[in-house]
Amino acid sequence: MKVDWAALDAALERRAPVLWWRDDDAVEATPALDRLLALAASVEAPLVLASVPARATKELAQRLEKEPSVSVAVHGWAHVSHAPKEEKNTEFGAHRALAYRIEEAGRGLDVMRNLFGDRALPVFIPPWNRIAPDMPEALAQAGFRGLSVYGEREPQSESLPRFDAHLDPIDWRGTRSAVDPKGFVARIVELMESDAPIGLMTHHLVHDEAIWDLVEAVVTRMSERGARWVSLGDLIAPAAR
Repeated sequence: MKVDWAALDAALERRAPVLWWRDDDAVEATPALDRLLALAASVEAPLVLASVPARATKELAQRLEKEPSVSVAVHGWAHVSHAPKEEKNTEFGAHRALAYRIEEAGRGLDVMRNLFGDRALPVFIPPWNRIAPDMPEALAQAGFRGLSVYGEREPQSESLPRFDAHLDPIDWRGTRSAVDPKGFVARIVELMESDAPIGLMTHHLVHDEAIWDLVEAVVTRMSERGARWVSLGDLIAPAAR
């Protein structure tokens, strides 16, 4: 993959950003997961897997026993949309009573803890990055300590500490392959105008070679030039105190 790194390299000379990495939809051990884990390890990046509790397998838990820098967050319950067909997909929107939504979220946290033990984070990551506004406070009361969706640049001070992802290498509304590398690099440079942590969101199960190449090129370039990787758990913990 040919990428013009000039703007990014210049930005990295001015600031060494803090990065964290979230990958969504893991439910089982696959070759694609192996590739993701190897790539994250190559740049010494802690990784949080947003795993779907209703579908997560013992095989996934066994695979992660070999990966001390990988944690697991609660990715909804079953990754099933309850929105009407004319609305955008959401599993935890306001289409159902709050009691049902919170029961599923709490059940998901129990499943994650039973499967993954100490590597399970009390962090909720809703499918499709959409969540009803009445959820954060209820999640906090149910034992969650963090929330992550997509989009907000600065950490949000709500009833539940919120750290969003900001970088997505997939052109979901177009080719469903990699986004334009030039635009992706420009987005990173824009995000680096603030010293807030930058969140990378990937979906290893749907990556084609172009997506893999873009992610590998970017994380390698930034790591080689001083970017520092942290875990989502480390970001959430101080904010939750």
